[in-house]
Amino acid sequence: MIHLGDFEAGTPYRGDYEKDLAALQKRLAHLQVACLCHGRRAVIAFEGWDASGKGGVIKRLTAEWDPRYFEVHPIAAPSAEERARHFLWRFWTRLPADQHIAVFDRSWYGRVLVERVEGFAAEADWRRGYDEINEFEAQQADSGTAIIKLFLHITQEEQDRRLKERLEDPWKRWKTGLDDYRNRARRADYLDAMHDMFRRTDTRWAPWTVIDANDKESARIAALQAIVDRLEAHVPLEPPPLDPALEKVAKAALGLD
Repeated sequence: MIHLGDFEAGTPYRGDYEKDLAALQKRLAHLQVACLCHGRRAVIAFEGWDASGKGGVIKRLTAEWDPRYFEVHPIAAPSAEERARHFLWRFWTRLPADQHIAVFDRSWYGRVLVERVEGFAAEADWRRGYDEINEFEAQQADSGTAIIKLFLHITQEEQDRRLKERLEDPWKRWKTGLDDYRNRARRADYLDAMHDMFRRTDTRWAPWTVIDANDKESARIAALQAIVDRLEAHVPLEPPPLDPALEKVAKAALGLD
């Protein structure tokens, strides 16, 4: 049973952050190539509080990736066209092809979080959403897609400190808006929705990983490690054999024996 109160220690990172980060990014680069070579695909979904550091993790996650084979999808409120369709439609259209990785900065879990809490979805709709989400994720997993779901948790005190920092820094103000404070005012309601979400959607084919994000360095390392572990379990790590025809032509062109 996941309870967010268990992820609030905020322990500072004890290792060599830059060295350990570089090592994880090297493994992630290798894993992207493995997805490419073996025709695999993956979905990485980030959820969490406002100012919990999702963008910082995504920036470091993708730093060494070939941009041709991944895409980051920042999910905001649905457009009029999207609202006229089933809520999962806009996510189906963003699913990755073979050899690709899709990163979602917020996801389909908006149905059972913000849409539930703020009343943007009727109760019958968000309650039905749990089964619809589980079935959606099961379909992706059954078709060979790795599903990785991370939730970044911070305390109210840490969130307030970061919101204050954004307010005071003119070059960070673009990161904050009225929604941040509306959501902050309903923290208890969001906690109830989050715990229901974990209880109903923490499945064997798409488990949740909660990250204590109260220390940014510790959170980034923990999040990247979790992603590496899941991808390494999903993607063959052996290099594909060299095409004999290519080998013959290449050796002749390069004067190799």
